[in-house]
Amino acid sequence: MKFFKLVMGALALCWTFAAPANAQAIEKPTLTLGVGGKSLLYYLPLTLAERLGYFKEQGLNVTINDFAGGAQSLQALVGGSIDVVAGAYEHTIRMQAKGQDIKAVIELGRFPGIVLAVKKDKAAQVKSFADLKGLKIGVTAPGSSTNFFVMYLMVKNGLKPDDASYIRIGAGPTAVAAVKRGEIDAISNLDPVITKLQQDGDIVILADSRTEEGNMKLFGGNNPAAVVYLKSDFIEKNPVTTQRITNAFYKALKWLEKASPDDVAKTVPEDYYIGDRALYINAFKASSPMYSKTGLIPDKGMQNANDMLVLFDKEVADAKVDLKKTFDDRFVKKAAAGM
Repeated sequence: MKFFKLVMGALALCWTFAAPANAQAIEKPTLTLGVGGKSLLYYLPLTLAERLGYFKEQGLNVTINDFAGGAQSLQALVGGSIDVVAGAYEHTIRMQAKGQDIKAVIELGRFPGIVLAVKKDKAAQVKSFADLKGLKIGVTAPGSSTNFFVMYLMVKNGLKPDDASYIRIGAGPTAVAAVKRGEIDAISNLDPVITKLQQDGDIVILADSRTEEGNMKLFGGNNPAAVVYLKSDFIEKNPVTTQRITNAFYKALKWLEKASPDDVAKTVPEDYYIGDRALYINAFKASSPMYSKTGLIPDKGMQNANDMLVLFDKEVADAKVDLKKTFDDRFVKKAAAGM
């Protein structure tokens, strides 16, 4: 009997060490995630993780709060009303500069995918970024990545960040309507909004960061875009939960690598189409190069993002942020090893 107990005890110990990560207890299985413009292709991996059941597969019950722009998601995280954000990588740099330790755990987009365009009736007078002075520019929300993109291009071309007015227009149909109603002179937004406006002949493009060629021209290389970020103390207190979140997003990226445009269109909600399924497919084709292949942010990408911010954000320039503190790569590396 004693021998039997010893054998069973040894086996139990073996099973404990052999247990997969998913067998570990989740510290916080019920989560609230913030995003600014969920229907945008910028955040497609989030929708895929949700619709394909990857969060549930990881034992997570995720409630998604969709804000007008990424700045509001960040505010909600800092304020404590949400646990995790799918948002722009730049926010992790800006928060480090403010002394708030917020880290990305997986890259969703290696290119911003943001497009700056002017209304067609303004194209004759706006030939360069310097011509944006005095214009009303629609962004998803002031302080969001679409706003940063414009400010970077303006400052790089001799203007000041406040030489234009930035108007909150959100994403999706509200952004399209703002252009069509003449409420703005120019727009900084993403697909499918941009493809819709292009198709309707409403805009002329000035800058396009959806492709590798466009990013080389604008930034000299990749510039990390959408990431998943959390407060560092959340990561420390909830490592298993953080790993499960990362696993779900990583699986969505891997699905996306092999998916056809039709597969994507079948998976997302129909209201993402802005009334035109074929348009959505074309928008996905235009933006598909932007998605991360590995989930890892390269050092050069971090530096490019920082170099963009220091041009118009004095707080970041003065802080001299340690970029290694903006990205914790342990979780995505573990997710990749488990696939």
